[in-house]
Amino acid sequence: MNDGMIISNIKGLGIDMIEEAKSGHPGIVLGAAPILYTLYKNHMKVNTCDPNWVNRDRFVMSAGHGSALLYATLYMVGYGLTIDDLKSFRRIGSKTPGHPEVGTTPGVDCSTGPLGQGLANAVGLALGEKLLEERYRLNPTRSLIDYHVYALVGDGDLMEGVSYEAASFAGTLKLNNLIVLYDSNDVSLDGPIQKTFQENVRDRFKAMGWETILVKEGDKVEDIDKAIHRAKKSDLPTLIEVKTKIGQGSLLEGQHTVHGKVLTEEDVSQLRMRLGLPNQAFYVNEEEAAKLRGHIASRVNDSYMAWTKNYQEYTSFVGEEGKMLIDGLFHNQLTYNVFDIGLEWRTHTKEALRDTNGKILEELGKRIPLLVGGSADVGTTTKTYVSEYLDVSADSFRGNNIWFGVREHAMGAILNGLALSHLRPYGSAFLSFADYMKPPMRMAALMKLPVTYLYTHDSIVIGPDGPTHQPIEQLAMLRAIPNMKVYRPADAKELLGCWQMILDSKENPSALVLTRQEVEVLEETDSSRTMKGGYVALAEQSPLKLILVATGSEVQTAKNLAHEFIRSGELGVRVVSMPCLEQFQEQSLEYQNSILPPGVFRVVIEAGIASGWESVITHPKYMIGLSTFGYSGTKDEVLEAMNFSYSKIRERLFELLKPQ
Repeated sequence: MNDGMIISNIKGLGIDMIEEAKSGHPGIVLGAAPILYTLYKNHMKVNTCDPNWVNRDRFVMSAGHGSALLYATLYMVGYGLTIDDLKSFRRIGSKTPGHPEVGTTPGVDCSTGPLGQGLANAVGLALGEKLLEERYRLNPTRSLIDYHVYALVGDGDLMEGVSYEAASFAGTLKLNNLIVLYDSNDVSLDGPIQKTFQENVRDRFKAMGWETILVKEGDKVEDIDKAIHRAKKSDLPTLIEVKTKIGQGSLLEGQHTVHGKVLTEEDVSQLRMRLGLPNQAFYVNEEEAAKLRGHIASRVNDSYMAWTKNYQEYTSFVGEEGKMLIDGLFHNQLTYNVFDIGLEWRTHTKEALRDTNGKILEELGKRIPLLVGGSADVGTTTKTYVSEYLDVSADSFRGNNIWFGVREHAMGAILNGLALSHLRPYGSAFLSFADYMKPPMRMAALMKLPVTYLYTHDSIVIGPDGPTHQPIEQLAMLRAIPNMKVYRPADAKELLGCWQMILDSKENPSALVLTRQEVEVLEETDSSRTMKGGYVALAEQSPLKLILVATGSEVQTAKNLAHEFIRSGELGVRVVSMPCLEQFQEQSLEYQNSILPPGVFRVVIEAGIASGWESVITHPKYMIGLSTFGYSGTKDEVLEAMNFSYSKIRERLFELLKPQ
């Protein structure tokens, strides 16, 4: 097998894709091709005939702008991509989008693009492997799950703060199945990194508990190969810094302009000559490609057959029910019935929903071994630390409690990696700090991952903490994310229904928003009707004139207001509880109209801004909510100052109802 010829072919295909699309990033294609070639040729445990093999090694292209390099490599390795697929690079509907997308391209294990996120996702994937390895053991020394996670990162990834949060976490847990390959070329998009990035990266990773290795010449396959072999034997996560030349061989070699600039025809022509390729687009040396594919298949065959035997052995002793569980894991088909956990709440009792949720988590954890999670160092406050369960640590991965530390950014991205591992992860924080997790939440929604975010302290009722901790715009932000479902239950009964919807969801993340303050279990709420997303909690007693729509603790307020109308003889008032607006909007139009009849005056009451309620109210003025930051003071002082005490809400409602 001619390593140099195949690497040249990978480079040529990557450049041809960029030329065809008139868009892309040639610098990384020409600089980092030997890294990916060496990794796939000699190390990646993959079966291209079974690309979703659950025990395959995972690769994350954290430097997602290098997608042309990845696609060219996957083509040469034999993942079923065609030359037409490569020619369709960056086109709508193609298997080769501008940045890697999981589920679109065979061989892509994670969607990447926002720098730093991929590295943090890789940390989550590595942790996911460790957790699954412990859960599917055949004996103390052998497991059904046993794979490595690799990531390719660049200087841009390592400048982003999320990468260091995640790397610190990985070092703490000694995730020795994680190997990060650092394409170190001293250049970023705007210019030389000496202007912005001068620390010793290897020393920094070493200080965080990583093994570090330097490969001085990034075009030497033998040196890269030795470094990866060494990393696989380490007891720590490993960073391999590979010194490369951005745009190697191009007329722009070493210059920042080659990062994302399409090469000229002259440059492409001379480049093909230097690479030993004929001067034709999308040339493939089929003989060498066949040798590479055969080599990988031969190298991995024994591992694949051994795993098949392990699977048969495992399923034989766990029985048919156990086999269904593990097959459900592989295919993301496991189902759960929350209503079987046996928890009930008496009407009119009071409890903070964060406390209620903690009790539900305890029961769910007993039944769902794949339910794992933790918090950004606030588990004792968000009630997501389950004392009955073991902690995940560097010494044991048998537990369910994950200590993320004060790392909201990384927690969100690590949760994505756990979900990509087919676990059911959750992470908790205060609602006002959901902003820290926005990038990974967006990526979870894009990747259709069933991640659950548990947000407490959901309103200005937490007065003394002040405006930095009082969420105002966060509910609207969460609802604005496509494919995200936001749940804000009114009480314990609705919370149970919300959990059933969450666990039924296989292709979307969920944000569950909970109170710190006590709320009453209402007579009018219902767990099963909650699963429609919105329902009539209190029906009108005469021709309908007004609908009060509310979420969370404001459902109690709406109910009390409705009873005032009833006592005054105005009986045509309906209260609609809307625990999940997105779920409600998925119902039939007939159902939606039965709950919110067209033409009937509606007012929404919610402790947040009006954005997102346009489908329910005809004008923002019909939203009784919040529009400014809060204050530091007692609960009652803050509610009064922000016009959100019961008397102020009542006053605002009656003002809206005056004849115009």
